[in-house]
Amino acid sequence: MFKLFRSAKTRATIERLYGAIVAQSRRPEFYSDFGVPDTMEGRFEMVVLHTVLACHRLKDGDEVARALAQDVFDAFAADMDRTLRELGVGDLTVPKKMKKIGEAFYGRAAAYDAALSTPGDDALAVAVARNILDLGAGAPPPAARALAAYVRAAADRLRETPFDVLARGDFILPGPMRRESEQ
Repeated sequence: MFKLFRSAKTRATIERLYGAIVAQSRRPEFYSDFGVPDTMEGRFEMVVLHTVLACHRLKDGDEVARALAQDVFDAFAADMDRTLRELGVGDLTVPKKMKKIGEAFYGRAAAYDAALSTPGDDALAVAVARNILDLGAGAPPPAARALAAYVRAAADRLRETPFDVLARGDFILPGPMRRESEQ
């Protein structure tokens, strides 16, 4: 209920931050160079990944940072709800789909958080291969390793980003570039 009284400035900051998350997720390099399927599922996975990265950065902060992480997640959930409705999903079905989206988000968040806390990119490459590239078990291919390297670099950049920058709605990540050895 208190969110109804949130200031326009705070709403604008969240919209800007979540908009930047979506914009980064839509970068064509992910789909052309990293093997992310250019489908609704692939795009969903990239939005989840970048939302998780933002929340990962904010979750261990003070109360204000944790509140911002919750606001980012709330913007994600509102975006998913709106998208389902635009796709013509009926009012009675939306809550069931949203429950699955929430479960998917929290499952991936747990996998990415665990992988980011593990040295090296092996666990991250496995998580990326399974969740984003939909490759299942087995040794991650070069595309998964390249995407894992990007995810690690993005998490590192966000960790170095002062909170006040994020609180202004700025979400600055490295460009998704593959090195020649990863192609």
